[in-house]
Amino acid sequence: MGESVKQGQQIGRDRPPTAQRVGVIGAGAWGTALARHLARKGLPVTIWAYEADVVESINRQRENHRFLPGVALPPALSATNRLAEAVRDRDWLLFAVPSHAARAVLRQLGPLLAHPVPVVSATKGIEEGTLQVMTQVMHETLPSATHPLLAVLSGPSFAAEVCQDQPTAVTLACRDELVGRSLQEALITPLFRVYASGDLVGVQLGGALKNVMALAAGIVEGLGLGHNALAALITRGLAEMKRLGVAMGADPRTFYGLSGIGDLVLTCTGALSRNRQVGIRLGRGERLDDILKDMQAVAEGVRTSQAALGLAERHGVEVPIVREVCAVLFEHKPCAKAVTDLMERAAKAETEASPSGGGRA
Repeated sequence: MGESVKQGQQIGRDRPPTAQRVGVIGAGAWGTALARHLARKGLPVTIWAYEADVVESINRQRENHRFLPGVALPPALSATNRLAEAVRDRDWLLFAVPSHAARAVLRQLGPLLAHPVPVVSATKGIEEGTLQVMTQVMHETLPSATHPLLAVLSGPSFAAEVCQDQPTAVTLACRDELVGRSLQEALITPLFRVYASGDLVGVQLGGALKNVMALAAGIVEGLGLGHNALAALITRGLAEMKRLGVAMGADPRTFYGLSGIGDLVLTCTGALSRNRQVGIRLGRGERLDDILKDMQAVAEGVRTSQAALGLAERHGVEVPIVREVCAVLFEHKPCAKAVTDLMERAAKAETEASPSGGGRA
């Protein structure tokens, strides 16, 4: 803790939060929206994009035509497809690469960090195979001096609404209080409120698992099952998220906050939710492969569902909704049959007390 605080204090003295230079890694809709948000505060921001046409579009047309069309980008935001340029002389980095590509990019990023800087993960997913959340992947790929400075940004935040200056509130989790406070100040505006947390695991699980529940919520809508079923799905989905989180060492209170129930409600009910749209089309009888071919952006819940089920099995946690979503996605189980199997499970108490705050479904 002492070393972490020293690093945090040093970073805090280098430059005030409102003048910090930021590198954003990943130019999808969310990465671009956050880069725009920071640049509009007057912070010099460089965003890294894998796609050359995205770099050209941002620098020349001041728009990310591929992932965030129609949104004007400020002059303080520049784009590059060279990682070294995006991290050079930056005070902190914001990482917004989809989870399936995160490790490959982080492996390239690690050797470029000449000195420790905070790295904020805005990626909402779990790595397949390893079943790791993004900060765990960062521990394996970034220099050890960076580990105490890792942070997570999550919460109910559609990129399009942030760019429309709609009021938004999110959670920033960081174990180093001084670093977290500096990042919080750099990100916060009157229309973008940032709350602090120290629960990196819980905040990341909430941001990842809500996408799986949004697939289920979309299936409910696609089948035309009504508001009663949707309300039950959201409530029981939250119970699964909390059970798994507690088993992994998260604070159960996190799941009743913005990165838990807040993001869950938004993603399960909002028309802009990609995962919900995938679920709706599945419920209407479309094939997953055909749905994904039509999508420009990533629906993280499709990949996260199998990882979530793997984590639940590893920790001995019952997650019936996640299990049925996986059966629909990867075992060609009819959506209506999945719903019937959930409803016909053996009768249980709604809550079961346990010392850890967990319990079974």
